[in-house]
Amino acid sequence: MNTNDRNLYTQDEVPWYRPQGDELSLFEHAWNHNLPVMIKGPTGCGKTRFVQHMAAKLGRPLYTVACHDDLTAADLVGRHLIGEQGTYWCDGPLTRAVREGAICYLDEVVEARKDTTVVLHPLTDDRRILPIERTGETLKAPPGFMLVVSYNPGYQNLLKGMKPSTRQRFIAMSFDFPEPELEAEILIGEAGIDAELAERLVKLAIALRALKDHYLEEGASTRLLVYAATLIRGGYDIREACRAALVEPLTDDTDTIEALMEVVHATIGD
Repeated sequence: MNTNDRNLYTQDEVPWYRPQGDELSLFEHAWNHNLPVMIKGPTGCGKTRFVQHMAAKLGRPLYTVACHDDLTAADLVGRHLIGEQGTYWCDGPLTRAVREGAICYLDEVVEARKDTTVVLHPLTDDRRILPIERTGETLKAPPGFMLVVSYNPGYQNLLKGMKPSTRQRFIAMSFDFPEPELEAEILIGEAGIDAELAERLVKLAIALRALKDHYLEEGASTRLLVYAATLIRGGYDIREACRAALVEPLTDDTDTIEALMEVVHATIGD
């Protein structure tokens, strides 16, 4: 099961990120004082990119875990495996992050089972320890270790929410889609398009987001805007790029797709 990815960026490879407020300062203060962080925000608003940027800025390895409802505590902590020489212990991403003093990022943590996330509790209070019951080992997190979780509040319900006993172990920051001027700046920086096209795409995104809760479960994300801008910069037709990157990913309903394409034509033009 491929549940994690390890990255170690150099100072020349810091992922591009345009701050919206004081999130960089808050994250760095949390890291300096060994505080875990919870990031809330809609899909595609920059949560993962922000964590990647901060890991690179702080010079820490980053372990990213994409959470899902089959994720077990063993997937995070580790398990015994059988090899040619017999049984051996294999650390999970959380354990490796603790050993290395890395940042461990659990993306969409509410997708994981509640009995799985309980394993995080000893790491998110003043103990900062990770007991490994199967080996009898107790790891003390070094100063460089940091636990970061994220989720989309719009998807929360009674079955998929974070327990209060878990939520109150983190400091929290809320992300949202950027203001239009800032979002246009992000498109220019990420996709290398000109300001006029960036403004048109942001205007379209605002129009599509206005349909959320009426025709769409989710509005067009900044990530999808970057995809559309990348296609257009590469020479793809602007309307077809908007269909492929901004319309088709939002719905499977053919009538809704056609209605959204009318919005594209009205906003982008022929």
